[in-house]
Amino acid sequence: MSAASDTPSEARAVIGEMVSQVRAMDPQFFDRFGTEPLEEFPNGGTAPRRKMATAGSPPAKRSLKNSTASLEEKTSKLVDYSPNAPRVMAEAYRAVLGQTESQCSDADAIDRLLNPARNLYRLETLNVGVHAPAMRALQHANYTFAKKISHTADSQDQRHRMVPGSRPLLTLADTREPDYITPMLLENNRQAKEIYDHAMGDAWSAKNQLLERGVPVEIALYVLPNAKSIRLVESGSLLHLLHKWTMRTCFNAQEEIYKASLDEVAQLREVHPQFARYVGPPCHLRAGVTTPICTEGSHFCGVKVWLDFPNIARRI
Repeated sequence: MSAASDTPSEARAVIGEMVSQVRAMDPQFFDRFGTEPLEEFPNGGTAPRRKMATAGSPPAKRSLKNSTASLEEKTSKLVDYSPNAPRVMAEAYRAVLGQTESQCSDADAIDRLLNPARNLYRLETLNVGVHAPAMRALQHANYTFAKKISHTADSQDQRHRMVPGSRPLLTLADTREPDYITPMLLENNRQAKEIYDHAMGDAWSAKNQLLERGVPVEIALYVLPNAKSIRLVESGSLLHLLHKWTMRTCFNAQEEIYKASLDEVAQLREVHPQFARYVGPPCHLRAGVTTPICTEGSHFCGVKVWLDFPNIARRI
């Protein structure tokens, strides 16, 4: 579609022409695939009409406020996990190697899986451990987190495809009042934050005016910034979360995903401390085992994080 085709009528004309060309090439294509608009959700409910997706209805605002409070000041909160994961993982590991508990205890199995000094897959810069039969024992430990991050961070967070999330339909999660994330750099600068907050207020005001003038909510939302808050629930196995936490507890990680990852690792430490001792950025895993300690090369942050992770503070 050309850049000029940016109005609904022009878009429909272009799509109509595309449909005509497909029919010419494959007359039976549209007989094989349904083309009518989806009027029902897969769960049997009726798809919401545009008039239901109005901005800032009291029920929507209450639910979002309660959702934020439930995070307890965290970016990411553990809401469910596999309580018997250490035992199940150890049994799975022994099953792969054909060993008995007398040959390999639960603690030894976990150490063989997670200790980078004993498992070289933990030192790889690429996530090749997913192809190792023994490492698949980590699939049996699962964790679910509720989190609140910006639209920007959410887009980066989705790079971790094997840690899927239930993300909101933005047309149904709209709020009349501004609802956004403020970067730490602005939080510590009063004048800059005032300008930022004013800009956020202007964006929401513009969106609300568009809605009041009858613009469909899915169009009006385009004026909102990428700082808009996104609330989601995300789950993953320890196998895939390990890769994410290794990459995203590095000081070079995006700020919000870094904060979320630290929250998650801290809560992992509360429920499964035997796992958390071997979780952290590449330098934390590699120190005393191999070189180079930092895998970032010229992007090295300049801080010896491995000496005091996770207590060391990230510079803004």
